[in-house]
Amino acid sequence: MSECKSNCSSCGEDCPSKKDPSEFLKPLNENSRVGKVIAVVSGKGGVGKSLVTTLLAVTMRRRGYKVGILDADITGPSVPRAFNIHGTTYQSAFGIEPVDSRTGVKIMSINLLLDSETSPVIWRGPVIGGVITQFWTDVHWGEVDYMFVDMPPGTGDAPLTVFQSLPVDGVVVVATPQELVGMIVAKAVKMARMMSKKVLALVENMSYFQCPDCGGRHELFGPSHADGTAADFLIPMVAKLPIDPALAKCVDEGTVEDFRGDWLDPLADVIEKL
Repeated sequence: MSECKSNCSSCGEDCPSKKDPSEFLKPLNENSRVGKVIAVVSGKGGVGKSLVTTLLAVTMRRRGYKVGILDADITGPSVPRAFNIHGTTYQSAFGIEPVDSRTGVKIMSINLLLDSETSPVIWRGPVIGGVITQFWTDVHWGEVDYMFVDMPPGTGDAPLTVFQSLPVDGVVVVATPQELVGMIVAKAVKMARMMSKKVLALVENMSYFQCPDCGGRHELFGPSHADGTAADFLIPMVAKLPIDPALAKCVDEGTVEDFRGDWLDPLADVIEKL
């Protein structure tokens, strides 16, 4: 292929840039119906993307919706543990069966296909992308109103696969208060917009710690820079999650469905309006 001059009208190459984005979408499992697909993204790891994904799923399930989580973080899956789901799934006549949590959240993760959940996944990008696609095409999701996709960090092959292969209706960006994260968030937001995906909101995790003795709020990572980042990109800052030892304990023990907190209610309201 000759060097791209960014002038498609005079170019004879049949490259992806000239195709309709819908041409890359993969068909959903024929025995399934999924309403809205929400991707939860971050520009880097360790900011709480999986936490936000699980809490959103729990919140929407409590509102009476049928909810699924597609764990697209193939090399760092953590969703099943938050729901105390272990073991492997199975193949039925309708496809690969997701595992239902105690309250009915449907979950598919690579850890449900491994002999041991501590086995490392040492695969190259195309193989990882193929597995993510299979989680959409080969899994028997049944009836799902809201599908939350726990995205891998960064802007590489795996996130690109999700944006191109799945009909993503909205993107939630997760950040932390540090100034450095602003640059990383910018990359994630710009990638979503380059892929023509609507950025619904920015969520700040580890925003503050509320002292149980005095009730005061302490910004352990310094003043938040996420508000400025949200303003720069004209996206709403809808939620700030505190550092909460009780929540961390629930996730570690696999009882995230028992935790009570209303921090993500404003974000759930946004998603309901899609």
